[in-house]
Amino acid sequence: MAVNPDGEHDVALEAPDDASAQSCPACDSFERTVLFKATDRLYQTTDQVFQIVECRCCRLIRLFPQPEPREMAQYYPPNYWFEPSSSAADRLEEMYRRLVLRDHIHFVKRAIQASGETGVVLDVGCGGGLFLSMLREHGFKVMGLDFSCDAAVVAWRRKGVPVVCSSLSQAPFADSSCAAVTMFHALEHLYDPRSYLTAAHRLLKPGGRLVVQVPNVSSWQFFLLGEHWTGLDVPRHLIDFRAQDLKSLLDHTGFEVLRTKHFSLRDNPAGFATSLAPWLDPMVRRVRGIRETPRERMAKSLLYFALVVACLPFTLMEAACRAGSTVMMEARKKPS
Repeated sequence: MAVNPDGEHDVALEAPDDASAQSCPACDSFERTVLFKATDRLYQTTDQVFQIVECRCCRLIRLFPQPEPREMAQYYPPNYWFEPSSSAADRLEEMYRRLVLRDHIHFVKRAIQASGETGVVLDVGCGGGLFLSMLREHGFKVMGLDFSCDAAVVAWRRKGVPVVCSSLSQAPFADSSCAAVTMFHALEHLYDPRSYLTAAHRLLKPGGRLVVQVPNVSSWQFFLLGEHWTGLDVPRHLIDFRAQDLKSLLDHTGFEVLRTKHFSLRDNPAGFATSLAPWLDPMVRRVRGIRETPRERMAKSLLYFALVVACLPFTLMEAACRAGSTVMMEARKKPS
């Protein structure tokens, strides 16, 4: 069990003033253990210190206190997604992203083919639209959804992907219209992930597939790195899931899990590399606005990719032990 910087477990038993905001979102308990304290290590949008706490009843791990919704915008930089330019470093990064996203494409493609359904594939939190543009190359109809209108513009302008700027619960899609709904690293950002899964259940066709992926706090990386693990992404990640937490949430929202995967070629090695050396991550450098000459940028990017490759054996081993730093699940509606 991780501990706080003083080497002791902090236990808060009293109910805070704003009970609805501070209780556990899974079981409504106020009892929590402080695992450690952390701030925005990646993008340095704030120097405010937050706690990572574990519910003493259901053991759900979450950010505490959760920022107010009006505060959250300041923690999401305007260039939070990848928008390639014509530079050599960006072209290299685009090639790398396409390579590692094949893992996601294969998982989703297999899920849709097994379902036998046809129709739109809706990607929730689509960012710049690269995943959807690649999926469209395989012959699927695609649609994106994102909170950020700027991201929607990038997806349309760069990739020709139609994107709706909305929350999923308010998205203008007809019931039973989607062959698949995908949520890659979306649920951990939400105050109420249950509402998104309920909306996905409504939008899916009878045999449609839901594919969700979240960081896994029962991973080796979390236990090794603690507050330095990028999977926590303080303060943008509000809830930190174990595989059993995600499976339970899916079960309570009307889904049955068909397949689980503990390795992502895109996320697991890169996440470990960024945890070890965040100042080398191309996205971190871009968001922080670090000034670099073209030669410096290329050198740092190549060094980062080398570190990612060096992290690959460890991440494969942890995934083989079902302790990978991400967990991806394919689910379908429970039979009525």
